[in-house]
Amino acid sequence: MLMIIDNVEKVDIIKRPSAISKTPYVADVLLNDNIYQAHSPSLGCCGLCEKDCSVYVYPLKNKTSKTVCSYRIFLSEIYEEDKEHIDFIGIEPKIAENLVEQAIKNNNFSKLQNVKYFKREVKILNSRFDYVGIDENDTTFVLEVKNVPLADYADVSEKERKKLNFEDKNFDEKIAYFPDGYRKNKGALVSERAYKHINELKELKIKCSKKVRTIICFVIQRDDISSFQVSNLDPIYQEAFYDAYKNGVEVFTLVCNWNYHAKTKVASCKFVKNNLKINNI
Repeated sequence: MLMIIDNVEKVDIIKRPSAISKTPYVADVLLNDNIYQAHSPSLGCCGLCEKDCSVYVYPLKNKTSKTVCSYRIFLSEIYEEDKEHIDFIGIEPKIAENLVEQAIKNNNFSKLQNVKYFKREVKILNSRFDYVGIDENDTTFVLEVKNVPLADYADVSEKERKKLNFEDKNFDEKIAYFPDGYRKNKGALVSERAYKHINELKELKIKCSKKVRTIICFVIQRDDISSFQVSNLDPIYQEAFYDAYKNGVEVFTLVCNWNYHAKTKVASCKFVKNNLKINNI
């Protein structure tokens, strides 16, 4: 077990951005015939957290009269009618970081066992990395986490996807891919922050050689996938990733599975694997 969240409610998004708060990080959700505001940390998440989506929320603590949101969105539910399959997808980036912390404590990573010490959010170079620690061989490691909510049967654009047929595919044969999302301009980076992180992990590895392990960990909070790849949809990031890998940056994956227990209103997340097939490396 990696995480348990109590007081979870299934809700429907009726509007994002909210009619009350115009920020894209707030959605109006319907719960028991009442409308509430919910924090949407992953924005629309490429269609997983938009109007008419079914999502799961937990109540925000320490709510005050100035707090707009009563809940926080962390899971999305998708139903593939042709495959007759429902899947829960973890879409909150901060939870991905917490899952990695528990996986380190559980020794779920085959190449990062018996960690002696680690600390969260440490500033190195021009970035703040998610974890810095000491492994069992007394080597320093720097680890950055990226949440991977998106997956499909082919890593192609929406236009190209319409030309393809996936009827012969099983529901769990998807490719998890990163990154994808809103771009300011055609051909622009999806995430300048992710691009900076991968380049600085490479720079740190080149400077420190064997003294420091630099690791990028892709957290896939869904189990309907068979492989992972750095997306063809962002060739700039893809090139930087392969360059970092060739220079010694290690690549981890963490695949986990969410379940929702409606009677108790509890969501639980279990470790599935850390050795998912990574395409093209």
